[in-house]
Amino acid sequence: MHREHRAGGRRRSVPGLLRSIGPEVVSAASDNDPTNIGTAAAVGAQTGYQLSWVAVLVAPLLGVVLTIAAQVGAVARDDLQSLTRKRYGSWVAAVLLVSVVAVNLVTIAADLQAGAAGIGLLAGIGSRWLVVPLGAAVFGLLLAGKYGQVVAVLRYLMVGFAAFGAAAVLADPDWPRLLEASVVPALSLRPEALAGGLALLGTTLTSYVYVWETIGRGVEEAPDGTPGGCGLARAGARVGAVAGAVFTAVILWFMLAASAATLGRHHQTAASAQDAGRALRPLAGPAAAYLFAAGLVISAVVALPVLMATTGYVVGAQFSWRRGLSQGIGRARRFYAVLVGSIGLALAVSLAGIPVIGMLVAASVIGGLGTPIGLVLLVRLARDPQVMGPQRISGRLALAGWAVAVFVGGFGVLFIIGPALGIF
Repeated sequence: MHREHRAGGRRRSVPGLLRSIGPEVVSAASDNDPTNIGTAAAVGAQTGYQLSWVAVLVAPLLGVVLTIAAQVGAVARDDLQSLTRKRYGSWVAAVLLVSVVAVNLVTIAADLQAGAAGIGLLAGIGSRWLVVPLGAAVFGLLLAGKYGQVVAVLRYLMVGFAAFGAAAVLADPDWPRLLEASVVPALSLRPEALAGGLALLGTTLTSYVYVWETIGRGVEEAPDGTPGGCGLARAGARVGAVAGAVFTAVILWFMLAASAATLGRHHQTAASAQDAGRALRPLAGPAAAYLFAAGLVISAVVALPVLMATTGYVVGAQFSWRRGLSQGIGRARRFYAVLVGSIGLALAVSLAGIPVIGMLVAASVIGGLGTPIGLVLLVRLARDPQVMGPQRISGRLALAGWAVAVFVGGFGVLFIIGPALGIF
Protein backbone atom coordinates (compact mmCIF):
# COMPACT_ATOMS: atom_id res chain seq x y z
CA MET A 1 0.00 0.00 0.00
CA HIS A 2 1.27 3.47 -0.81
CA ARG A 3 2.51 5.54 2.12
CA GLU A 4 -0.04 8.20 1.20
CA HIS A 5 -2.78 5.89 2.53
CA ARG A 6 -2.53 6.33 6.28
CA ALA A 7 -3.44 3.63 8.74
CA GLY A 8 -6.88 3.64 10.23
CA GLY A 9 -8.47 5.36 7.22
CA ARG A 10 -6.83 8.74 7.86
CA ARG A 11 -7.03 11.28 5.09
CA ARG A 12 -4.50 11.66 2.34
CA SER A 13 -2.64 14.93 1.85
CA VAL A 14 -3.92 17.43 -0.70
CA PRO A 15 -0.86 16.90 -2.94
CA GLY A 16 -1.49 13.15 -2.72
CA LEU A 17 -5.10 13.59 -3.73
CA LEU A 18 -4.14 15.77 -6.68
CA ARG A 19 -1.56 13.22 -7.85
CA SER A 20 -4.22 10.49 -7.71
CA ILE A 21 -6.52 12.34 -10.13
CA GLY A 22 -6.92 10.25 -13.24
CA PRO A 23 -6.71 11.45 -16.84
CA GLU A 24 -10.51 11.54 -17.09
CA VAL A 25 -10.75 14.41 -14.58
CA VAL A 26 -7.93 16.29 -16.32
CA SER A 27 -9.72 15.81 -19.65
CA ALA A 28 -12.93 17.13 -18.13
CA ALA A 29 -11.10 20.08 -16.58
CA SER A 30 -9.76 21.03 -20.01
CA ASP A 31 -13.38 20.95 -21.16
CA ASN A 32 -14.00 23.92 -18.86
CA ASP A 33 -12.12 26.11 -21.30
CA PRO A 34 -12.94 29.75 -22.16
CA THR A 35 -15.16 28.45 -24.97
CA ASN A 36 -17.26 26.73 -22.33
CA ILE A 37 -17.21 29.69 -19.95
CA GLY A 38 -17.78 32.34 -22.61
CA THR A 39 -20.62 30.37 -24.17
CA ALA A 40 -22.31 29.95 -20.79
CA ALA A 41 -21.99 33.71 -20.19
CA ALA A 42 -23.48 34.54 -23.60
CA VAL A 43 -26.31 31.99 -23.30
CA GLY A 44 -27.13 33.01 -19.73
CA ALA A 45 -27.28 36.66 -20.74
CA GLN A 46 -29.68 35.87 -23.59
CA THR A 47 -31.90 33.18 -22.10
CA GLY A 48 -31.58 33.72 -18.34
CA TYR A 49 -32.09 30.57 -16.26
CA GLN A 50 -34.08 28.83 -18.99
CA LEU A 51 -31.28 26.48 -20.13
CA SER A 52 -29.94 25.60 -16.68
CA TRP A 53 -31.30 22.09 -17.19
CA VAL A 54 -28.93 21.68 -20.16
CA ALA A 55 -25.97 22.29 -17.84
CA VAL A 56 -27.28 19.54 -15.53
CA LEU A 57 -27.85 17.21 -18.49
CA VAL A 58 -24.20 17.62 -19.46
CA ALA A 59 -23.07 15.46 -16.50
CA PRO A 60 -24.59 12.11 -17.63
CA LEU A 61 -23.92 12.79 -21.33
CA LEU A 62 -20.26 13.64 -20.79
CA GLY A 63 -19.90 10.85 -18.25
CA VAL A 64 -20.99 8.30 -20.85
CA VAL A 65 -18.61 9.68 -23.47
CA LEU A 66 -15.59 9.84 -21.14
CA THR A 67 -16.27 6.34 -19.80
CA ILE A 68 -16.31 4.85 -23.30
CA ALA A 69 -13.20 6.79 -24.36
CA ALA A 70 -11.30 5.75 -21.24
CA GLN A 71 -12.12 2.07 -21.73
CA VAL A 72 -11.17 2.16 -25.41
CA GLY A 73 -7.82 3.72 -24.57
CA ALA A 74 -7.14 1.45 -21.61
CA VAL A 75 -7.97 -1.78 -23.45
CA ALA A 76 -6.79 -1.03 -27.00
CA ARG A 77 -3.73 0.96 -25.84
CA ASP A 78 -4.14 3.38 -28.73
CA ASP A 79 -5.82 6.69 -29.55
CA LEU A 80 -9.08 7.21 -31.45
CA GLN A 81 -7.46 8.59 -34.61
CA SER A 82 -5.01 5.69 -34.94
CA LEU A 83 -7.67 3.08 -34.22
CA THR A 84 -10.00 4.62 -36.80
CA ARG A 85 -7.29 4.60 -39.48
CA LYS A 86 -6.27 1.00 -38.73
CA ARG A 87 -9.82 -0.34 -38.55
CA TYR A 88 -11.74 1.70 -41.11
CA GLY A 89 -9.08 3.08 -43.44
CA SER A 90 -7.42 6.42 -44.13
CA TRP A 91 -10.47 8.06 -45.76
CA VAL A 92 -12.72 7.59 -42.76
CA ALA A 93 -9.86 8.67 -40.52
CA ALA A 94 -9.44 11.79 -42.66
CA VAL A 95 -13.07 12.75 -41.99
CA LEU A 96 -12.44 12.39 -38.26
CA LEU A 97 -9.22 14.39 -38.61
CA VAL A 98 -10.98 17.31 -40.31
CA SER A 99 -13.83 17.32 -37.78
CA VAL A 100 -11.37 17.47 -34.87
CA VAL A 101 -8.79 19.89 -36.28
CA ALA A 102 -11.34 22.38 -37.65
CA VAL A 103 -12.98 22.73 -34.24
CA ASN A 104 -9.64 22.75 -32.41
CA LEU A 105 -8.15 25.60 -34.44
CA VAL A 106 -11.18 27.84 -33.91
CA THR A 107 -11.28 26.91 -30.23
CA ILE A 108 -7.54 27.56 -29.73
CA ALA A 109 -7.95 31.02 -31.26
CA ALA A 110 -11.00 31.75 -29.10
CA ASP A 111 -9.34 30.46 -25.94
CA LEU A 112 -6.16 32.46 -26.54
CA GLN A 113 -8.17 35.63 -27.00
CA ALA A 114 -10.33 34.94 -23.95
CA GLY A 115 -7.34 34.03 -21.77
CA ALA A 116 -5.59 37.24 -22.81
CA ALA A 117 -8.79 39.15 -22.02
CA GLY A 118 -8.77 37.66 -18.53
CA ILE A 119 -5.19 38.81 -17.98
CA GLY A 120 -6.15 42.25 -19.29
CA LEU A 121 -9.08 42.46 -16.88
CA LEU A 122 -6.86 41.57 -13.93
CA ALA A 123 -4.09 43.96 -14.93
CA GLY A 124 -6.38 46.75 -16.13
CA ILE A 125 -4.74 46.92 -19.56
CA GLY A 126 -5.67 46.18 -23.16
CA SER A 127 -5.58 42.51 -24.05
CA ARG A 128 -5.07 42.35 -27.81
CA TRP A 129 -1.31 41.95 -27.74
CA LEU A 130 -1.33 39.65 -24.72
CA VAL A 131 -2.35 36.72 -26.92
CA VAL A 132 1.20 36.36 -28.26
CA PRO A 133 2.98 35.96 -24.87
CA LEU A 134 0.16 33.69 -23.65
CA GLY A 135 0.50 31.46 -26.72
CA ALA A 136 4.27 31.40 -26.33
CA ALA A 137 3.98 30.46 -22.66
CA VAL A 138 1.64 27.55 -23.39
CA PHE A 139 3.88 26.28 -26.17
CA GLY A 140 6.85 26.59 -23.83
CA LEU A 141 5.07 24.38 -21.30
CA LEU A 142 4.49 21.70 -23.94
CA LEU A 143 8.05 21.99 -25.19
CA ALA A 144 9.73 21.91 -21.79
CA GLY A 145 7.67 19.26 -20.05
CA LYS A 146 6.89 15.64 -20.82
CA TYR A 147 3.34 14.35 -20.66
CA GLY A 148 3.46 13.54 -16.95
CA GLN A 149 4.89 16.94 -16.07
CA VAL A 150 2.33 18.82 -18.18
CA VAL A 151 -0.54 16.86 -16.62
CA ALA A 152 0.87 17.48 -13.13
CA VAL A 153 0.76 21.24 -13.75
CA LEU A 154 -2.80 21.00 -15.04
CA ARG A 155 -3.89 19.02 -11.97
CA TYR A 156 -2.79 21.79 -9.63
CA LEU A 157 -4.29 24.52 -11.79
CA MET A 158 -7.69 22.80 -11.54
CA VAL A 159 -8.05 24.22 -8.02
CA GLY A 160 -8.44 27.65 -9.63
CA PHE A 161 -11.81 26.69 -11.09
CA ALA A 162 -13.28 27.35 -7.64
CA ALA A 163 -13.16 31.03 -8.68
CA PHE A 164 -16.18 30.48 -10.94
CA GLY A 165 -18.24 29.05 -8.09
CA ALA A 166 -17.37 32.01 -5.89
CA ALA A 167 -18.23 34.45 -8.69
CA ALA A 168 -21.62 32.79 -9.11
CA VAL A 169 -22.40 33.09 -5.38
CA LEU A 170 -21.42 36.78 -5.40
CA ALA A 171 -23.72 37.33 -8.40
CA ASP A 172 -26.64 36.46 -6.06
CA PRO A 173 -28.86 34.46 -8.43
CA ASP A 174 -32.51 33.75 -7.76
CA TRP A 175 -31.79 30.34 -6.21
CA PRO A 176 -35.37 28.95 -6.13
CA ARG A 177 -35.93 29.94 -9.75
CA LEU A 178 -32.52 28.61 -10.76
CA LEU A 179 -33.07 25.26 -9.06
CA GLU A 180 -36.53 24.87 -10.60
CA ALA A 181 -35.15 25.63 -14.09
CA SER A 182 -32.35 23.12 -13.48
CA VAL A 183 -34.63 20.16 -12.74
CA VAL A 184 -37.72 21.04 -14.81
CA PRO A 185 -36.71 21.40 -18.48
CA ALA A 186 -38.22 24.42 -20.21
CA LEU A 187 -38.48 23.28 -23.82
CA SER A 188 -38.71 25.97 -26.47
CA LEU A 189 -38.35 26.30 -30.25
CA ARG A 190 -37.29 29.93 -30.00
CA PRO A 191 -34.12 30.53 -32.05
CA GLU A 192 -32.06 31.73 -29.08
CA ALA A 193 -33.06 28.71 -27.01
CA LEU A 194 -32.23 26.20 -29.77
CA ALA A 195 -28.93 27.86 -30.67
CA GLY A 196 -28.05 28.23 -26.99
CA GLY A 197 -28.78 24.57 -26.26
CA LEU A 198 -26.65 23.43 -29.20
CA ALA A 199 -23.83 25.75 -28.15
CA LEU A 200 -23.84 24.44 -24.57
CA LEU A 201 -23.82 20.82 -25.75
CA GLY A 202 -21.20 21.53 -28.40
CA THR A 203 -18.86 23.25 -26.00
CA THR A 204 -18.92 20.40 -23.46
CA LEU A 205 -19.17 17.35 -25.74
CA THR A 206 -16.56 18.60 -28.18
CA SER A 207 -14.36 15.99 -29.81
CA TYR A 208 -10.97 17.01 -28.41
CA VAL A 209 -12.06 15.97 -24.91
CA TYR A 210 -12.73 12.32 -25.70
CA VAL A 211 -9.90 12.11 -28.25
CA TRP A 212 -7.51 13.40 -25.59
CA GLU A 213 -8.93 10.83 -23.18
CA THR A 214 -8.02 7.97 -25.52
CA ILE A 215 -4.54 9.49 -25.90
CA GLY A 216 -4.04 9.78 -22.16
CA ARG A 217 -5.29 6.29 -21.33
CA GLY A 218 -4.06 4.55 -24.45
CA VAL A 219 -0.75 6.18 -25.34
CA GLU A 220 0.80 8.50 -22.78
CA GLU A 221 -0.07 6.98 -19.42
CA ALA A 222 3.04 5.03 -18.42
CA PRO A 223 2.31 1.32 -17.85
CA ASP A 224 2.73 0.42 -14.19
CA GLY A 225 2.72 -3.32 -14.64
CA THR A 226 -1.06 -3.54 -14.54
CA PRO A 227 -2.74 -4.54 -17.79
CA GLY A 228 -4.72 -1.63 -19.16
CA GLY A 229 -7.83 -3.68 -19.67
CA CYS A 230 -7.96 -5.23 -16.20
CA GLY A 231 -11.03 -4.76 -14.05
CA LEU A 232 -9.25 -2.41 -11.63
CA ALA A 233 -8.07 -0.09 -14.39
CA ARG A 234 -11.49 -0.02 -16.05
CA ALA A 235 -13.22 0.63 -12.72
CA GLY A 236 -10.85 3.51 -12.06
CA ALA A 237 -11.60 4.91 -15.50
CA ARG A 238 -15.34 4.79 -14.83
CA VAL A 239 -15.00 6.57 -11.49
CA GLY A 240 -12.76 9.21 -13.04
CA ALA A 241 -15.17 9.73 -15.92
CA VAL A 242 -18.12 10.32 -13.59
CA ALA A 243 -16.12 12.69 -11.38
CA GLY A 244 -14.85 14.63 -14.36
CA ALA A 245 -18.28 14.93 -15.93
CA VAL A 246 -19.83 16.23 -12.71
CA PHE A 247 -16.96 18.71 -12.32
CA THR A 248 -17.54 20.09 -15.81
CA ALA A 249 -21.32 20.32 -15.39
CA VAL A 250 -21.03 22.14 -12.06
CA ILE A 251 -18.70 24.80 -13.49
CA LEU A 252 -20.97 25.26 -16.52
CA TRP A 253 -24.01 25.56 -14.23
CA PHE A 254 -22.31 28.16 -12.03
CA MET A 255 -21.32 30.34 -14.98
CA LEU A 256 -24.77 30.11 -16.56
CA ALA A 257 -26.28 31.13 -13.22
CA ALA A 258 -23.85 34.04 -12.73
CA SER A 259 -24.53 35.41 -16.20
CA ALA A 260 -28.30 35.01 -15.93
CA ALA A 261 -28.32 36.72 -12.53
CA THR A 262 -26.38 39.74 -13.79
CA LEU A 263 -26.42 40.26 -17.55
CA GLY A 264 -29.71 38.41 -18.09
CA ARG A 265 -31.50 40.16 -15.24
CA HIS A 266 -30.53 43.58 -16.59
CA HIS A 267 -31.09 42.64 -20.26
CA GLN A 268 -27.46 43.17 -21.23
CA THR A 269 -25.46 41.20 -23.79
CA ALA A 270 -21.76 40.33 -23.85
CA ALA A 271 -19.86 40.98 -27.07
CA SER A 272 -16.48 40.21 -25.49
CA ALA A 273 -14.96 38.69 -22.38
CA GLN A 274 -14.10 42.21 -21.25
CA ASP A 275 -17.80 43.12 -21.52
CA ALA A 276 -18.79 40.17 -19.36
CA GLY A 277 -16.17 40.98 -16.72
CA ARG A 278 -16.95 44.70 -16.69
CA ALA A 279 -20.67 43.99 -16.42
CA LEU A 280 -20.08 41.86 -13.35
CA ARG A 281 -18.30 44.72 -11.56
CA PRO A 282 -21.28 47.07 -11.10
CA LEU A 283 -23.86 44.28 -11.03
CA ALA A 284 -22.14 41.82 -8.67
CA GLY A 285 -19.18 43.77 -7.28
CA PRO A 286 -15.46 43.99 -8.13
CA ALA A 287 -14.69 40.69 -6.38
CA ALA A 288 -16.96 38.80 -8.77
CA ALA A 289 -15.36 40.52 -11.77
CA TYR A 290 -11.85 39.64 -10.62
CA LEU A 291 -12.84 36.05 -9.85
CA PHE A 292 -14.36 35.73 -13.31
CA ALA A 293 -11.16 37.08 -14.89
CA ALA A 294 -8.94 34.78 -12.82
CA GLY A 295 -11.06 31.78 -13.73
CA LEU A 296 -10.90 32.74 -17.38
CA VAL A 297 -7.09 32.76 -17.30
CA ILE A 298 -6.93 29.43 -15.44
CA SER A 299 -9.35 27.80 -17.85
CA ALA A 300 -7.30 28.95 -20.84
CA VAL A 301 -4.02 27.70 -19.40
CA VAL A 302 -5.57 24.30 -18.60
CA ALA A 303 -7.32 23.84 -21.96
CA LEU A 304 -4.80 25.21 -24.46
CA PRO A 305 -2.11 22.53 -23.90
CA VAL A 306 -4.73 19.80 -24.36
CA LEU A 307 -6.14 21.41 -27.51
CA MET A 308 -2.73 21.95 -29.08
CA ALA A 309 -1.44 18.50 -28.18
CA THR A 310 -4.60 16.79 -29.42
CA THR A 311 -4.22 18.55 -32.76
CA GLY A 312 -0.64 17.33 -33.05
CA TYR A 313 -1.62 13.78 -32.10
CA VAL A 314 -4.45 13.38 -34.60
CA VAL A 315 -2.42 14.82 -37.48
CA GLY A 316 0.56 12.65 -36.53
CA ALA A 317 -1.62 9.55 -36.22
CA GLN A 318 -3.16 10.13 -39.65
CA PHE A 319 0.28 10.19 -41.29
CA SER A 320 2.00 7.68 -38.96
CA TRP A 321 4.48 10.23 -37.63
CA ARG A 322 6.39 9.83 -34.41
CA ARG A 323 4.42 11.86 -31.92
CA GLY A 324 3.96 12.52 -28.24
CA LEU A 325 4.80 14.95 -25.48
CA SER A 326 7.06 12.25 -24.08
CA GLN A 327 9.13 12.48 -27.26
CA GLY A 328 11.77 15.18 -27.50
CA ILE A 329 11.53 17.75 -30.26
CA GLY A 330 14.45 16.09 -32.02
CA ARG A 331 12.56 12.77 -32.19
CA ALA A 332 9.16 14.18 -33.19
CA ARG A 333 9.88 17.27 -35.29
CA ARG A 334 6.71 17.06 -37.38
CA PHE A 335 4.55 16.62 -34.28
CA TYR A 336 5.97 19.79 -32.77
CA ALA A 337 5.74 21.54 -36.14
CA VAL A 338 1.97 20.95 -36.02
CA LEU A 339 1.88 22.50 -32.55
CA VAL A 340 3.71 25.56 -33.86
CA GLY A 341 1.42 25.75 -36.90
CA SER A 342 -1.75 25.49 -34.81
CA ILE A 343 -0.65 28.21 -32.41
CA GLY A 344 0.47 30.40 -35.32
CA LEU A 345 -2.88 30.14 -37.10
CA ALA A 346 -4.72 30.74 -33.85
CA LEU A 347 -2.65 33.84 -33.13
CA ALA A 348 -3.37 35.20 -36.60
CA VAL A 349 -7.12 34.71 -36.12
CA SER A 350 -7.01 36.20 -32.62
CA LEU A 351 -5.14 39.30 -33.77
CA ALA A 352 -7.71 39.87 -36.52
CA GLY A 353 -9.93 41.53 -33.91
CA ILE A 354 -12.95 39.20 -34.07
CA PRO A 355 -15.14 39.67 -30.93
CA VAL A 356 -14.23 36.89 -28.54
CA ILE A 357 -17.72 35.94 -27.32
CA GLY A 358 -18.93 35.58 -30.90
CA MET A 359 -15.91 33.41 -31.68
CA LEU A 360 -16.52 31.31 -28.57
CA VAL A 361 -20.14 30.63 -29.45
CA ALA A 362 -19.19 29.89 -33.08
CA ALA A 363 -16.60 27.37 -31.88
CA SER A 364 -19.24 25.75 -29.69
CA VAL A 365 -21.77 25.46 -32.52
CA ILE A 366 -19.12 24.02 -34.87
CA GLY A 367 -18.24 21.55 -32.14
CA GLY A 368 -21.87 20.54 -31.79
CA LEU A 369 -22.06 19.83 -35.51
CA GLY A 370 -18.76 17.92 -35.71
CA THR A 371 -18.87 15.97 -32.45
CA PRO A 372 -21.30 13.20 -33.58
CA ILE A 373 -18.76 12.02 -36.19
CA GLY A 374 -16.21 11.12 -33.55
CA LEU A 375 -18.85 9.74 -31.19
CA VAL A 376 -20.15 7.29 -33.79
CA LEU A 377 -16.62 6.02 -34.46
CA LEU A 378 -15.84 5.84 -30.74
CA VAL A 379 -18.88 3.69 -29.94
CA ARG A 380 -18.30 1.42 -32.95
CA LEU A 381 -14.69 0.83 -31.91
CA ALA A 382 -15.70 0.24 -28.30
CA ARG A 383 -18.00 -2.58 -29.42
CA ASP A 384 -15.61 -3.99 -32.02
CA PRO A 385 -14.19 -7.38 -30.88
CA GLN A 386 -11.19 -6.92 -33.19
CA VAL A 387 -10.27 -3.80 -31.23
CA MET A 388 -11.47 -4.61 -27.71
CA GLY A 389 -11.39 -8.41 -27.70
CA PRO A 390 -13.51 -9.87 -24.90
CA GLN A 391 -13.41 -6.56 -23.01
CA ARG A 392 -15.62 -4.53 -25.32
CA ILE A 393 -18.09 -2.22 -23.61
CA SER A 394 -21.47 -3.53 -22.50
CA GLY A 395 -24.55 -3.28 -24.64
CA ARG A 396 -26.13 -0.82 -22.18
CA LEU A 397 -23.13 1.50 -22.26
CA ALA A 398 -23.05 1.29 -26.06
CA LEU A 399 -26.76 2.14 -26.19
CA ALA A 400 -26.10 5.16 -23.98
CA GLY A 401 -23.27 6.20 -26.30
CA TRP A 402 -25.52 5.93 -29.36
CA ALA A 403 -28.17 7.97 -27.55
CA VAL A 404 -25.67 10.76 -26.88
CA ALA A 405 -24.55 10.75 -30.53
CA VAL A 406 -28.14 10.89 -31.79
CA PHE A 407 -29.10 13.58 -29.28
CA VAL A 408 -26.19 15.89 -30.18
CA GLY A 409 -26.53 15.07 -33.88
CA GLY A 410 -30.23 15.88 -33.76
CA PHE A 411 -29.48 19.31 -32.37
CA GLY A 412 -26.96 19.80 -35.16
CA VAL A 413 -29.41 18.80 -37.89
CA LEU A 414 -32.05 21.09 -36.40
CA PHE A 415 -29.56 23.96 -36.45
CA ILE A 416 -28.79 23.29 -40.14
CA ILE A 417 -32.38 23.01 -41.34
CA GLY A 418 -33.67 25.66 -38.93
CA PRO A 419 -33.35 28.58 -41.40
CA ALA A 420 -35.32 26.69 -44.07
CA LEU A 421 -38.07 25.96 -41.54
CA GLY A 422 -38.11 29.56 -40.36
CA ILE A 423 -36.93 28.60 -36.89
CA PHE A 424 -33.69 30.62 -36.94
